[in-house]
This record gives sequence, C-alpha cells and structure tokens, in this order.
Amino acid sequence: MLASLVFIADQIVKYAMLGPLQLKSRGVIHIISFFDLTYAENRGVSMSFLTADSDGERWALVGLTAVIAIGVAIWMWREKLRGDVLALSLILGGALGNIVDRVRYGYVVDYADLHFGAFRPFYIFNLADACISIGVLILLARAFLISDKQTIDGTDVQQPESSADIVEKS
Repeated sequence: MLASLVFIADQIVKYAMLGPLQLKSRGVIHIISFFDLTYAENRGVSMSFLTADSDGERWALVGLTAVIAIGVAIWMWREKLRGDVLALSLILGGALGNIVDRVRYGYVVDYADLHFGAFRPFYIFNLADACISIGVLILLARAFLISDKQTIDGTDVQQPESSADIVEKS
C-alpha cells in the first residue's frame, strides 16, 4: 500500500511540475532562499551514473532498474519485519515512479533543488529519489542499530558468536 502511495504521489507531483506549473519551459521557480523548483532531465541513475544516451541504453537501463525493482518486491514480500517492509515499500514506490518516467519520457524528471548559496548538498532530485534514499537509510540504520532480531513467533534469533567472544570464554 505504501509503495502504491509513493508511486501515485510521485506521478502527481511530476504531472504538476510539467503541466500546471510549466516548469520545463520556466526552468526555475524560486520558492525560498534555499529551495527552488528547477527542471532537470536525468538520463542516468543516481547522480547521473550510467547515463543512457541512446534508445538501446535507455531500454537497457529500464530493464536493469525493473529487475532491481522486482528484487526489492520479492524481498519485501518475504520480509517479516514491519520496519524493513516499510523501508522497502518506499524504495519500490520510488523506483516504479522513476521507471515510468524513463519509459514515458526517456529520462527521469527531477525538480527539487536544495541549495545554500552556491553549495548544493544534493543533485536536483524528485519525490521518488527522496523516498528511495530514505528507504535505504532506514534499512541501513536498522541493519547497524538493531542487533537482536525476533522470529515470527517472538523468540530471539541467536546471533553467531564472534571470534572475540570465543577467545574471551576460553
């Protein structure tokens, strides 16, 4: 459900940017001193990595991101921990939103431009990108900060002993 909401919200915002706000022809809409709506076409993946300059590369990128999205969906379906499912839902919804852009336009529509003077801590991004990033950060935080996992029936899963624990016991 969350993945669907992220996907729909992403597509509505992108429609607003291209349609009513006419961001493509306007280029930039100044919102506040550190945030603008700035039109950008991202023909690659994160930070324009793997830029697709031809139709063949575009469709290869669509295929690659679709395979990744399928992998995330399978992981989400099998995952038992609600926090991880929610994080994976953010990633899946964002990925689907960007895949639809790439199929429809040949690029991903980006518009969110956070800056502090000339310093830009991020490339121009969109709602889908933000959801993907937040989902990944949640998964990483949960992986590094939650040491004890529980099974479905509530019993603790035994963590394997580290070599330091074994040396300490001997």
